[in-house]
Amino acid sequence: MTEPLASKIRPKNLKDFVGQEHLVHEGKPLNIAIKNKHLFSFILWGPPGSGKTTLAKIYASALDAQVYDLSAVSAGKEDIGHIVKENSWGKPKVLFLDEIHRFNKAQQDYLLPFVEKGEITLIGATTENPSFEVISPLLSRCRVFVLDPLSEGEMAKIIKRTGLKMDKVARDWLVNMANGDARQAITVLESAKGLYGKITVETLSSTLQSKFLRYDKKGEEHYNVISAFIKSMRAGQPDAALYYLARMVDAGEGPKFIARRMVVFASEDIGLAQPTALVVANDVFRAVETIGLPEAAINLAHGAAYLSRCKKDRSAYNAYMAAMEDVKKYGNLPVPLNLRNAPTKLMKELGYGKGYKKYSSTSFLPEKLKNKKYLNG
Repeated sequence: MTEPLASKIRPKNLKDFVGQEHLVHEGKPLNIAIKNKHLFSFILWGPPGSGKTTLAKIYASALDAQVYDLSAVSAGKEDIGHIVKENSWGKPKVLFLDEIHRFNKAQQDYLLPFVEKGEITLIGATTENPSFEVISPLLSRCRVFVLDPLSEGEMAKIIKRTGLKMDKVARDWLVNMANGDARQAITVLESAKGLYGKITVETLSSTLQSKFLRYDKKGEEHYNVISAFIKSMRAGQPDAALYYLARMVDAGEGPKFIARRMVVFASEDIGLAQPTALVVANDVFRAVETIGLPEAAINLAHGAAYLSRCKKDRSAYNAYMAAMEDVKKYGNLPVPLNLRNAPTKLMKELGYGKGYKKYSSTSFLPEKLKNKKYLNG
């Protein structure tokens, strides 16, 4: 079996690693941990193709550890049990668990004591917020490192490393298309070369549109379909929303990812027009957590159809964003004295809380913003 190009050119050390300077530069946390061979569990949280797997492998290699590579999509308790029982001949056992957010609560509960006792050093990788996806006891025993999307300059360096020839126009097109995802850029490059024998904007574009690259939960199609799903609900088109929902479920998209976006949509796009939409969306999320696929797809469909038919009102969202603009613009403006807490005698003498009335038409905003109106109606 031919080794994929992305695997062939994967950096073996930090010197060759591109990106994530805030983690791997001299004096930064992962740089220090790798140099000092510091053994500890951590989670790498970042967008697709940002270097999570590569950093995990560089770290594990530096420790001269017995490395176990699992994907939470297909692994289970039995795999963890085998790792614990296996003789590592005195080497530390490092488990790299890709897509850790796909491990359910029971699986994470099973893993927890082995991490607690130090029998397994865990490196988790996820594109989802670990605060939502990893149980608190396990999360508290791991340090979380946040990875940034790769910049255009960093992407260009990685593309150059493939050794495949192309002109600047093709390279710029690829960098723009990949949107910080190095793995996707390399995969498209390799496919274009294999399918067409040369790399141009035309062959890259044709490769991307061909069925050769199927729905990738970490790639561009992932973002295209969830975008179409949200926009269909926003436009009040339940048929389209249900179609894109079915696309995601059929492709193996995480149901909690879909449900979470619906919860956000209920407040962002429906908001005050129908406040019960948030209740329904939250209940869909809970149902997904409780039931799981395949049955939870029915709950997702119910929610998608309901949210699509709701009246839309973005006024609360727009008002919040306008308030945030003023926070960024003016910083921490003084809170009016009558609204301040007055737990001590000195604070009361200084006028804290003086003249406060529960029901007042006088603006509670800071003096500089007292005439500002964020939410109309």
